[in-house]
Amino acid sequence: MVLTATAEPRARTALRELSLCLVVLAVVLLWMGPSLYRQDLVFLTATYALVALGMYLPFVLAGSLSMAYSAYAAIGAYAVAFLSVKSGLSPWWGWLAGMLISSAIALLIALATRKLSGFYLAAVTLLFAIAFEHWLGDAVEITGGASGISNIPVPALFGWAPPRYAQVVAAIVFVCAVAVFIDRLRRSAWGIALSAARENAPAVRSTGISPPHLTVVALAVGAAIASTGGALFTVSVQAVTPETFGLDLVFLAIFMPIIGGRGSAWGAALGALIVVAVTLNMPGFRGSGELLLSVVVLVILLLEPGGVIGWARGIFARWRPSPPRETS
Repeated sequence: MVLTATAEPRARTALRELSLCLVVLAVVLLWMGPSLYRQDLVFLTATYALVALGMYLPFVLAGSLSMAYSAYAAIGAYAVAFLSVKSGLSPWWGWLAGMLISSAIALLIALATRKLSGFYLAAVTLLFAIAFEHWLGDAVEITGGASGISNIPVPALFGWAPPRYAQVVAAIVFVCAVAVFIDRLRRSAWGIALSAARENAPAVRSTGISPPHLTVVALAVGAAIASTGGALFTVSVQAVTPETFGLDLVFLAIFMPIIGGRGSAWGAALGALIVVAVTLNMPGFRGSGELLLSVVVLVILLLEPGGVIGWARGIFARWRPSPPRETS
């Protein structure tokens, strides 16, 4: 009976997550249609979403603001480009190498800055991101210098090179899978401990859990996820340059969970969709999309700090009928 009672909520949760993923996939594909421009926007949204999802664990849950995520995305991109073009290996090895290298670098930075927090951590990691971008331009033998690397092949599946439309579908499914994975981490015992350490580190430490160790793991996992965003974008455009992943990507990724809603990992993906729509696909505002985005962020922070998801949940709670009161 205990196993059955435990399995039923898990089955309902899995069914709800699957239904949400199918709805997201159907809506995006209907909006995209055969338009190549909209396909490019979907790829860009998926890239932003993966970087934002990578930042969600350390930033939203742990409260650790690292500004190095543009570097992690660039590592994923250049790992795919270097191993597939210059080494002749499958691009899939680049995806794996990018995740491992990004996690290792994030781990080293986290250990070196474990006593820093707030502005000081953001400043140090920002300097690393700037230095890494300059290194990409100087390391001509590895990165191709300012001209970058082009003619990157599309990853094949058992010898089948998927067409562009199939690549878009795969990108959406992958983002949904990562969002589900992070949202489950958020609700797990590890995620609860990570959030609790942000609010009251001494209380968590008294239970025998080390808050710095939780943060280090969150930074490493987040870096690996962000690297997949860089790899995905590089495969979609089949080229990469040092300017592809600038610091503006990190600043945008900071606001994506705020816009979408920090209470769920899906808020980061929804925030990425809104950012791309406002900055690149809003009729009449393409030349001032960043200004419009800043207004949107300000309005959300003032009126609905829970983001779009929090606002939607509030409306649903108000309209949901209350259970009947028992009468004695």
